[in-house]
Amino acid sequence: MVNFSANNLVLISTQTRKTFTRFIMQDQYTKRTYLLYDFEKSHQFERGIPYVVTGKINSANNQLFLVLETSRPDKKMQL
Repeated sequence: MVNFSANNLVLISTQTRKTFTRFIMQDQYTKRTYLLYDFEKSHQFERGIPYVVTGKINSANNQLFLVLETSRPDKKMQL
């Protein structure tokens, strides 16, 4: 597993499943989109607020997953 960290991410959409919640978030500067998986279902995001997220890159069935570990509002960035 490899660590990842991203800041200035805003929520685009959320999908809740039985075993995980998937967040689609976008970096407001680079416009890069991230699919973030929360298997503990412990993270909640509000639309329009930038966040800093950290986690691990995990792989299963030849796919990479960005698994959330921590998140917090990004106080340095304002929309």
